Amino acid sequence: MMGPHPAVADVRRAIRESLSDLDEGSLVLVACSGGADSLALAACLGFVAPRLGLRAGLVTVDHDLQPGSRSRADDLVRLSPSLGLDVAEAVTVQVGTLGGPEAAARIARYAALDEVSARLGAVVLLGHTRDDQAETVLLRLARGSGARSLSGMAEVSGVYRRPLLGVSRTRTEEACAALGLIPWHDPHNDDPRFTRVKVRQTLLPLLESDLGPGIADALARTARLCRDDADALDDWADRVYAEARDLGTGLSTALLAELPAAVRRRVIHRAAVAAGSPPSALAAVHIEEAERLITRWTGQKGVDLPGGVGVVRRYGRLMFTSSLS
Repeated sequence: MMGPHPAVADVRRAIRESLSDLDEGSLVLVACSGGADSLALAACLGFVAPRLGLRAGLVTVDHDLQPGSRSRADDLVRLSPSLGLDVAEAVTVQVGTLGGPEAAARIARYAALDEVSARLGAVVLLGHTRDDQAETVLLRLARGSGARSLSGMAEVSGVYRRPLLGVSRTRTEEACAALGLIPWHDPHNDDPRFTRVKVRQTLLPLLESDLGPGIADALARTARLCRDDADALDDWADRVYAEARDLGTGLSTALLAELPAAVRRRVIHRAAVAAGSPPSALAAVHIEEAERLITRWTGQKGVDLPGGVGVVRRYGRLMFTSSLS
């Protein structure tokens, strides 16, 4: 008997590998927009899940930003049984303005997915592909990000899983065609107002043209390597921070001075967050200024960090204080 189309086989294989550790009877939902990536993911999950003893479903988030969005969401819910999905839900969200249109939509979407996951006790699959990973690395590289940020999107993050990070966007389109599915094309994916669209339509094709094919693969591979390095450094920093906290109030400057800079900055970051500095506002420049109290100590005054947190050096210790406490 003939097997599935190679693209369908690739997506199914990625899902099996991603879900192999789940307990029998677990519920797995695909966050499905109707685009090729998430539609292929949903269709292939409907095939794979029962063979792993899992329950499968779909959740679609209507951002209510385009005409007909509710109708498309309802269509996906109606399509779900034919894909082998037992659970299907459409959630309408109100998108704010915080951080611009892309960020605001993402915040609203994840808030909805968090709620559905918690209510149903489900793992949520996201349709990010290798190409999305490459775009993410380029965007973060342009912002001067460190190794943790350049590691891109994680395959597993809490209840979320991204099985397709090793699968190309073209491959998901081929899978949909092989399964007789017609994906929805989001016009926002062609809107040059969005930075990611510029990377997708201009920067990556230019790199492929000038440097040769395989750029997306190379960037995704870079993300995996950076993630391995960042995980190792984070584990080291966690152990040092736990030891430093056990020593009493503040951090020993002598202990921190002996560390590699990458570990030292991570320890400082952990202490700053513990003192009340918001991680989202705590930038590399803040950590570097605090680090100068160790590496370039000349008796200078302390450093102000976001969230009303201050850091000063006293009696050989780095002290973190909060004006809010």
